[in-house]
Amino acid sequence: MSDAAGAVSRDEDVRRSAARDASGLELIPEAVARPTEEGEVVEIIAQALHGGGSVTPAGGQTSTTAASITDRGTLLSLRELGKVIEVDDAARTARVQAGVLLGELKRMLAERGLLFAPDPTSEDDVTVGGAIACNASGARSLRYGATRPHVIGLRVALADGTVADVRRSGLEKNTAGFAAAQEPVDWFVGSEGTLGVILEAELALLPLPQSVTGLGIPFASEDEALRFVAAARQSREVSARCLEFLDEGAFAIARASRGEPWAEQAHAFVYVEEVPEGDNEPALDAWLALAEAHGARDADVVVFQGEAELREARKMRHAVPAAMHERAAPFRQHGGRRVSTDWAVPYRRLPEAIAHSRSLAASAGIEQAVTFGHAGNGHPHQNYVARSAGELARIESVVEQTLRHVISLGGTVAAEHGIGKIKRKWLPLQMSATQLRVMQGLKDALDPKGVFAPGNVL
Repeated sequence: MSDAAGAVSRDEDVRRSAARDASGLELIPEAVARPTEEGEVVEIIAQALHGGGSVTPAGGQTSTTAASITDRGTLLSLRELGKVIEVDDAARTARVQAGVLLGELKRMLAERGLLFAPDPTSEDDVTVGGAIACNASGARSLRYGATRPHVIGLRVALADGTVADVRRSGLEKNTAGFAAAQEPVDWFVGSEGTLGVILEAELALLPLPQSVTGLGIPFASEDEALRFVAAARQSREVSARCLEFLDEGAFAIARASRGEPWAEQAHAFVYVEEVPEGDNEPALDAWLALAEAHGARDADVVVFQGEAELREARKMRHAVPAAMHERAAPFRQHGGRRVSTDWAVPYRRLPEAIAHSRSLAASAGIEQAVTFGHAGNGHPHQNYVARSAGELARIESVVEQTLRHVISLGGTVAAEHGIGKIKRKWLPLQMSATQLRVMQGLKDALDPKGVFAPGNVL
């Protein structure tokens, strides 16, 4: 076993450098570990287990829920475990260490004609291990789903000091035991570091699409844009791999990032990507007809084709959360921060859910959230800026009331960013006491002494 002493630091500057993620909170760990090999990870866990300490795994620290920071025990950074171990072009699989940056992996695979489908907004900063730990998704999850179905196997360091290799069975039929116990891979995907430390992953890949077409469609109103999204989901004439919605505030940010005048009378925006089947041409005429039927002006529609233009379209969309993070940063010293939601409802109920959240904000006298995101999945992000501790409390009250309504519509309190520490108080709004006991039972079975990620989820 390697000596882990050199991988652990208690230097104050080092600890402060690992004290923030995208949540807006600051939690300074007691120590920071930066192991460079598997043996060091195992030893760090063993030291925590025998010394009554704790270990919180972290990758790129892009969490919006404070899952990747801690003020208890050791913050375990896995960034140095960053090797692509093997890519099998014929089998379309890749085996990588947890610290590999997702964006770098996707670009490397693209050169080989392969695609790892999950595309979180922060893919250039998030690690593969972090994406798996929170079951990350993104704009293209409308077609490809979240990270979970793309994970074939995992190598995981457990709390008892062992390392386990778990792999999907691949069975089409299986009645052996409870469903929750049949696929151990699923214990760790989305577990937010609470059940084990992901060391390596085997990933399922897809052929890189031969062509992709993007459409930027401005609308006169939010209602028209959301009706368009629902119509696109139900249409037999068009098929999207993403349907991204931006409200007026979000579109203003995206438009400014483009650096030229465009659709200045529009009050909402939808970004669409289509992957034509085989050698078929993109269904541009059908898309334009559908957009015009819902109030879009064809003169304002922009088509993005080719990798460079698609990157620009993504950059425009991704400017929104970055800008909101910057807006909130000055208010941290006053007890404020960005408040970011990721609830979801059945997509047909999305207009109702957004309208209700806006009425709650108006009644509370707070500034309306900038709302954007994966409308095709019924999944928006609402970003509020709290300028003080008092305003933060009012915003969180509005968020909780919104979540109660979301759940009444058949929705979820967290669709892609997980629970972490910030949303833990809202998990019981959705999950029954029995469900929470089942989760706690799995935690007790895998981590009976509570070594991993204290404060996350449970």
